[in-house]
Amino acid sequence: MALVCSSVAVLGGGVAAQAHAAQQTPLAPTVSTQSGPVTVERLAQLDNPWGMVFLPDGRLLITEKPGRVRVYVDGKLSEPIEGVPAVDYQDQGGLLGVTIDPDFARNGWVYLSYAEAARQQPDVDSDQADPRLGVFQDLADTVLKGAAVARGRLDGLQLRDVKTIWRQEPKTIGRGHFGGRLAFSPDGKLFISSGDRQRFEPAQDLGSNIGKIVRINADGSIPDDNPFVNQAGARGDIWALGIRNALGLAFNPTSGQLWEHEMGPKGGDEFNVIERGKNYGWPIVSPGDHYDDAPIPRHSTRPEFVAPLKSWNPSTSPSGMAFYTGDLFSAWRGDVLLGGLSGQAVTRLTLKNGKVTAEERIDMKRRIRDVIQAPDGAVLLLTDGDDGELLRLTPGTQ
Repeated sequence: MALVCSSVAVLGGGVAAQAHAAQQTPLAPTVSTQSGPVTVERLAQLDNPWGMVFLPDGRLLITEKPGRVRVYVDGKLSEPIEGVPAVDYQDQGGLLGVTIDPDFARNGWVYLSYAEAARQQPDVDSDQADPRLGVFQDLADTVLKGAAVARGRLDGLQLRDVKTIWRQEPKTIGRGHFGGRLAFSPDGKLFISSGDRQRFEPAQDLGSNIGKIVRINADGSIPDDNPFVNQAGARGDIWALGIRNALGLAFNPTSGQLWEHEMGPKGGDEFNVIERGKNYGWPIVSPGDHYDDAPIPRHSTRPEFVAPLKSWNPSTSPSGMAFYTGDLFSAWRGDVLLGGLSGQAVTRLTLKNGKVTAEERIDMKRRIRDVIQAPDGAVLLLTDGDDGELLRLTPGTQ
């Protein structure tokens, strides 16, 4: 069983997630929040949903980790879209994030992140254990793999002209932490969260794009103003380093800044503003400790590393993030919404002058994998697992 993310006791996939699914409580029609009751509506049943994005015409694309993309429209799920790249689906790996080109209405480009197996596989019997990962390690997973991003033109229920435009390098065997969130900046650059693959040290290595926030052009080429383009031995696609496993990535519509959250080790989930060329410290510093309880120095001991705006200990295992700009939940306007896996909640953070000034934990009794705002101002959630759900939140009646 592969160790995942944020707590020794709570895993992001595998046996623990299946056990939770078996014990899942009935969906509550209403949940309580500080701004009043919220109605929860179940729209669809899905198999391990991971990411979603709205198309300009109101259709919703949803990825399922086993390797499917579906369209949700008029209250129904489509058959899987054809032309999706082959994925390596096990534990945390599979089909992950999805976004569309800023000029989608003209060019039709859809971008997918996924776990990709190498064509040539090593002849090895077992992965090497790392004490920092504690006891939950799947050493039998010897598939050589890494995250990748492909794009294709959406034509009905078909992706055409599909091409892989970015890959994690080097690929590694086994383990999790692929990252996989995608976000376009206001100037049309594609940002990718690239997890550390539970390999720790590559997050500080500028010769690898593992454990980084990556910035590329929409066609996969490297922008010439990236911070390490002209540095010998450094990869030009790197925008920021020292990242563990970022499963939330979004641009603040007010400031234009890139915001990120990542799962900490044993405790220490982080909420960060990502800036050009900055180092966020993993695995040298962290608000949490290793799974074998070995201590990790805190950010305060190493001021050269950017400290998080906020951290959580115990962990919430954050996944998915959206800035709320709608009118339906007027009290939430300008706030940021975070999904939570082990936390089984939506966390609402109130922001002022780039700082977190208040926090509300909205108990969903579900592992929340992704959260987005619908065009009408409703909030949509994906719950985790093979009995995953697409949920819609709207204001309830007092």
